[in-house]
Amino acid sequence: MEQNETESVPLRAHPLALPTPTPVRWNRSTRARRVSLRIDPRAGEVVVTLPPRSSRRAGMALLNTHATWVKERLSSLAPAVPLLEGESVPLGGVPHVIRHDPTARGPAILWNGEIVVAGDKAFLTRRVGDFLRAEGKRRIGVLAAGHAAALGVRIRRITLKDTRSRWGSCAPDGTLAFSWRLVMAPDWVLDYVVAHEVAHLRELNHSDRFWAHVSRLTPHREAAQDWLRRHGPTLLRVG
Repeated sequence: MEQNETESVPLRAHPLALPTPTPVRWNRSTRARRVSLRIDPRAGEVVVTLPPRSSRRAGMALLNTHATWVKERLSSLAPAVPLLEGESVPLGGVPHVIRHDPTARGPAILWNGEIVVAGDKAFLTRRVGDFLRAEGKRRIGVLAAGHAAALGVRIRRITLKDTRSRWGSCAPDGTLAFSWRLVMAPDWVLDYVVAHEVAHLRELNHSDRFWAHVSRLTPHREAAQDWLRRHGPTLLRVG
């Protein structure tokens, strides 16, 4: 099992001129072979990963070398969107305003372009999150069933996760996993990701045969891949 040592340090403690005080997350990983640097768009953090024998000084050297890149990436992040009343959250690519109505039925429902949340306002954030996950699983389930029937394959089960780097995955046992955040993407983007993972039930690789199956299931491959590259990080800023 990989062992990680994680520590958050205010970036203002280091000689880097960034737009705002931003935390650096230091990870020490037994699997790392070199010092690496990335931006975590969900947390809005700079993440430095160190191999077991590398010093913090090596990480600082990498940060200083790529200070301009760090500043550009952080400044390009979309604003964080909390799941609060009055905020707008996309659903199927269409913005929906969160509205609290203590008299409404059910924990949360869709109504006239809004996500209407019932009950105590103290539970609004959790209920919106639960609603988005449930809606994501419903929509993914419908698409996956259709694509599986078209390919003549069987899905063992579908799970939803809150991943940071992969929108979907297919396990050898036939389990499909998806990021719940895909429910916020346009329907045709969601369709592509589901088709991609269902196609892995026939070909657990990225061979020409695999891509032929994907093309049979959906016409949106290139456009959806481009959309996820451009707009996927924005989905990670919600919630």
